[in-house]
Amino acid sequence: MDRQSGTKTASQYLYAPIEPFDQRMLDVGEGHKVYVEQCGNPAGLPVVVLHGGPGGGCSPAMRRYFDPDKFRIVLFDQRGCGRSRPHASVRDNTTWHLVRDIELIRTTLEIDRWAVFGGSWGATLALIYAITHPERVSNLVLRSVFLMTRAELDWFYGGGAGAFWPDVWRRFTDMIPETEREDLIGAYARRLFSGDLASETRFARAWASWENTLASIGNDGPGGDSPADFARAFARLENHYFVNHGFLEHDGWIEANLHRIARIPGTVVQGRYDMICPPVTAYRLTSAWPTSSLKIIPRAGHALSEPGISAELVRITDRLALSGVR
Repeated sequence: MDRQSGTKTASQYLYAPIEPFDQRMLDVGEGHKVYVEQCGNPAGLPVVVLHGGPGGGCSPAMRRYFDPDKFRIVLFDQRGCGRSRPHASVRDNTTWHLVRDIELIRTTLEIDRWAVFGGSWGATLALIYAITHPERVSNLVLRSVFLMTRAELDWFYGGGAGAFWPDVWRRFTDMIPETEREDLIGAYARRLFSGDLASETRFARAWASWENTLASIGNDGPGGDSPADFARAFARLENHYFVNHGFLEHDGWIEANLHRIARIPGTVVQGRYDMICPPVTAYRLTSAWPTSSLKIIPRAGHALSEPGISAELVRITDRLALSGVR
């Protein structure tokens, strides 16, 4: 229980911790090797978990959103992050490389179709993968939707979210000379890829701190610095994808291609007070996607660790297990 509020913590809604029955490093080409694990029931309903970021990596807690007796749970660290190698590398690292990697994992594991579970950037990637390979997706379970649009990036790196967190925003912007603040993503890119490891790490920690501070509704000021290796991978990969607008052909690409997933059932879980991915995006997405539904969680922010979000996600996967749809 949360000692202050007396309410359940997120972990208390989850299934018990489990260990993988299979772990491997999969050679996906271009010098990249991707960490892949399988947990739960080898004969269960297949589900692939797409972590956020880009650059976040998967965690043991992500295994626990699924009944291990009912699901065959596949997790992997996307190129350049977590246990995948080379670490923090942006070379041959684009959205379309990741979509290809997901397909390689699916065929390597001899899975015909699977459910796709992802939040934030993981939701972005899930939608792009489903649009590209709709015949391989049985269901989409998304959290904190991000559609990789200029408007969303402008909100978070152009002062929109900063209007609610002016003190934290100032710490983020003060790292950059005033003459460069019109394009903070570009300004940070020059420093995250400077070639000076100490400088890259310093700016990476500032980049990660800005996002991590705003992730949970329970936060009220900057938290501690992320570990150097994690922060550098997270910041470099995220910035690389944002500078390149997700490597999509045009702004609004996902929404323009929603007709390709019109028959795939989907559920979106969204925190009412998500400062990173405001609820308007999830609302717009589900309004245009006829087989989807939206559950807005009151008193919740962005993070997977929000208790209300975790509780709802487990309810959704439990219903999915009962349906038996493959």
